[in-house]
Amino acid sequence: MLTPLLAGLGLGLSLIVAIGAQNLFVLRQGIRREHVFVVAAICALSDLALIVVGVSGVGAVLQAVPWLIDVVRWAGAAFLVAYGLLAARRAIRPSGAALDASDGTDAPRRSDAGAGTPAASGDPGASGDPGASDDAGASGVATATRTTARPSARTGLPAAVLTCLALTWLNPHVYLDTVFLLGSVANTHGDGRWAFAVGAGVASIAWFFGLAFGARFLGGVLASPRAWRVLDGVIAVVMVGLGVSLVLSH
Repeated sequence: MLTPLLAGLGLGLSLIVAIGAQNLFVLRQGIRREHVFVVAAICALSDLALIVVGVSGVGAVLQAVPWLIDVVRWAGAAFLVAYGLLAARRAIRPSGAALDASDGTDAPRRSDAGAGTPAASGDPGASGDPGASDDAGASGVATATRTTARPSARTGLPAAVLTCLALTWLNPHVYLDTVFLLGSVANTHGDGRWAFAVGAGVASIAWFFGLAFGARFLGGVLASPRAWRVLDGVIAVVMVGLGVSLVLSH
């Protein structure tokens, strides 16, 4: 039973470890530390459900209704292009939320630190130059305005869940790879097909949770606005490219 399990582990990793829409979304959520466990759990549980469907032989039934795959393909293409355009908009016109890779707890501390300085407080007696008090006060107001006008907004849980579900279930490659291909290979192992499924499931769980929680170590690398713009630009290109390829390849 060890051979089918290792075979499932190897094939599962080879199918899932790739730069795709789902992995990029998990990576971005992990870097921003937003709903990391929920996003990873949705991806892993979805993969497990698809593995069970494929190994149980339902994949053969789906082959009898090819129009269903076409529906998923067009819906997935539309969603990927739309998501890619939103990422392109973030890259071209970044906002404070798009450029903050932290969990949102740093912004208040930055505001408090700024409020403690003479320039931020606007205290006329805090400066050695009484004539500069008005300028200092104006500067403090402007600084406070800039700080509060662009809070570290977090992606809401419902939006994150819906996006994750759409990127997972509206991707026709998920059905082609996980249901048809992995299911077909699993059934070649006969009685060991469920051991094969366990191996593939372990691969999915390890990958998604490793990617989601390991991404936070990239927070330092992506601490600058330019780095976030580059990441969103890459996401936009990949998403739009995948969406277009879904339509042009058939």
